[in-house]
Amino acid sequence: MIRALYSAASGMTAQQMNVDNIAHNLANSSTVGYKTRRAQFQDLLYQDVVTPGTSASQQTVVPTGLQLGLGTRAASNEIIFSQGSFTATQNPLDMVIQGRGFFQVRQASGELAYSRSGAFHLDRDGNMVTSDGDPLEPQITLPPDAQVVRIAPDGTVSYTQPGQTSAQLGGQIQLADFQNPAGLNSLGRNLYLPTDASGSPTVGTPGGQEGLGSLLQGYLEQSNVSVVEEFVNLIVSQRAYEANSKVVKAADEMYQQVNNLTR
Repeated sequence: MIRALYSAASGMTAQQMNVDNIAHNLANSSTVGYKTRRAQFQDLLYQDVVTPGTSASQQTVVPTGLQLGLGTRAASNEIIFSQGSFTATQNPLDMVIQGRGFFQVRQASGELAYSRSGAFHLDRDGNMVTSDGDPLEPQITLPPDAQVVRIAPDGTVSYTQPGQTSAQLGGQIQLADFQNPAGLNSLGRNLYLPTDASGSPTVGTPGGQEGLGSLLQGYLEQSNVSVVEEFVNLIVSQRAYEANSKVVKAADEMYQQVNNLTR
């Protein structure tokens, strides 16, 4: 009966973590470029009372065995990199990646980070930066008198200046991709860092032969969180938590009856 208590307790702990994950997804349902996380669970060790395949006689074996599980645990919360919906904006520096790929961002520490958020701005020096002031890599700089800024699907940035009819080249945006994006390390602030699980980044031109997506100017990629799906998962998690708590209560009542046998 001790097993029931601890197994049910592990189930309650796992569902608490599942609700935490759902809450994080819902909190970021309006975060530009956010990718939803899906909690995954594993069953714990089994106590073999009768091992499957044990000899029952000289000619026969036990067909199924008797194994008592010890509960569950949260194994991971995988990042789901499906495409989010696009929203039109009035900012010519806003971009979305149609397909695979990440923007490269140079952090204050000098380390490169990667992001799906294409909300960029200009700093006082005319550099394209994130909302935190981290510059885009490769660095794109526009002059103070730049008027019409255009970003082509292949990442070519051009602009016009007063008194000139021809467009000037402002730089070339490059994207990075990973063999296993789900293995990236989330830093917060819409940034990721590569790990041994994600592999090293492959850098290339948007829409190129590397399988990278193309860019679309004047749009932002919204979160790919499905609010309806998250609420359904929340209900399921609540019911699972309730069921495990009832198992704890039932095991406690059984212990109480055992303790009252001598009275």
